[in-house]
Amino acid sequence: MFKSFWGSQEQQEIPTESWYPSSVVGSSPNSSRPSTANSSSGLSGQQRTSDRPESSSHGQFSPSEAAGIIAVLKDKSVDELRKLLNDKDAYSAFLRSLDQVKIQNNLRDELRKETTQLARENLEKEPRILELRNQCRIIRTTELAAAQEKLNELERQKEENLRFFSPPMLLQRMQDAMNKTEEESEILHRQFLDKEIDLAVFVQKYKKLRTTYHRRALLHLAAKTYTG
Repeated sequence: MFKSFWGSQEQQEIPTESWYPSSVVGSSPNSSRPSTANSSSGLSGQQRTSDRPESSSHGQFSPSEAAGIIAVLKDKSVDELRKLLNDKDAYSAFLRSLDQVKIQNNLRDELRKETTQLARENLEKEPRILELRNQCRIIRTTELAAAQEKLNELERQKEENLRFFSPPMLLQRMQDAMNKTEEESEILHRQFLDKEIDLAVFVQKYKKLRTTYHRRALLHLAAKTYTG
């Protein structure tokens, strides 16, 4: 009966005012056979590819699914098939009764439910997010500012220490110490000439000063040779 119906379509004409799109009534001018697989592509397009590995990437039914739909249509009478072509309510009811469409609708509903649940959870977390954002703002304006100031102070101290213990500064400090010892030796020598101190005291102090001077001079010479 199914075969005879399609064979008799050559003498029948599909009403031009039919509400079905071209994918339903057929895109070929020589054939008016309904394309049920294409008519349900809008629903199958909502199905993720990973959930239907056998379906094509364009939202159409796979060959096995299309074969299952054709098997259902083969049991329909000519009047039932004609009604599906001309009655959109009958067509919609038939479409919703297909297992393939039911599966896709269930997956769509599950996806919608999961999306709604995620949105609800995100909204519930919004007060906590705002609280953490305020805490971060407080940290940036208070604790972070104090820490930055402390860091800048430590950086300044580090730079000063580096300059203080740099080779040129060490050589200069050793030279200054030598000059100071030399000046103290000259002062002590003038005091002895002016008879402000006796010989024993002069010899003891002057020997100590000259020993310190020569030790510093040797260190200065060694450091200057090493750094030069």
